[in-house]
Amino acid sequence: MGVRRAPTVSMLRRALAQVQGDIRWQESLVPLTSLHVGGPADVLVIPADVEDVVRVVSGARMGRIPLTVLGGTNVIIRDKGIRGIVMQLQQFTTIHQEANQLVYAQAGVRLPRLMQFALSRKLSGMEWAAGIPGTVGGGVVMNAGTRLGEMQDVLQAVDLVTIRGIRKRVEASTISFTYRKTTLPRGIVVGAWVQLTSAAKGAIESVTKHYLQYRKATQPLTLPNAGSVFKNPTGDSAGRLIEAAGLKGWRIGDAEISTKHANFIVNKGAATAEQVLTLVRKVRETVARKFGVRLQLEWKVIGEK
Repeated sequence: MGVRRAPTVSMLRRALAQVQGDIRWQESLVPLTSLHVGGPADVLVIPADVEDVVRVVSGARMGRIPLTVLGGTNVIIRDKGIRGIVMQLQQFTTIHQEANQLVYAQAGVRLPRLMQFALSRKLSGMEWAAGIPGTVGGGVVMNAGTRLGEMQDVLQAVDLVTIRGIRKRVEASTISFTYRKTTLPRGIVVGAWVQLTSAAKGAIESVTKHYLQYRKATQPLTLPNAGSVFKNPTGDSAGRLIEAAGLKGWRIGDAEISTKHANFIVNKGAATAEQVLTLVRKVRETVARKFGVRLQLEWKVIGEK
């Protein structure tokens, strides 16, 4: 969205003149990402409501200004930051149940919170989200999932603001899903409807408890990370390949290939995005050379090089 030029402050102010939410200039994006790396945004906007999202989208379009929606959990922001407008939907935290086990959640709702909401109403289908730190919006965009299931299994429809600033409901039956990717119309996901099923509360709790124990035992949840680095190749595991290549524990600065799970990179303190991405390149090159497998990145890398 927009052109490849650095917008001036006056351009940004004009584009955001009608916005009612929080506007922060030259805001560091490090605290907003789960790996805690990256540079600043020219301007960070936290819209007050969906109408505000429409204002931001319309202003960016009219001013031909780049607009980036930031999730934070599977995103790496380069050290020079992001030009233009960055929008985060952290205020979008409403959840409610509609008829027939249908639940609507806004884009900023954390997936574990949605899972707990479902559990409290004896609704099954979100157990796979236990322990995932991402949001509903991000989960929709990347078809988030675990070995227990994924977003496409429960998604009924997406609440979308198009790039022309029009709010519309997009039925899941019209959407294409692949491994960790959802092909949506261009726009901003502001919410989603998920279709769940009734189940015994004890059965739901048992599944989620065992999966949380598995995640705690096998993944570096106590250190900043952005989730799985690479997609699993067909019939194999990225973590197995990386470990077999002898890269487990490899470190550049404070960026380290986890000693607990080789398909995670963790921030041991003050890692930079460049250190993280250098590790990514090291892993790709080594695995390709040793096993002839070209690993595909699961993360999304954004920002100025």
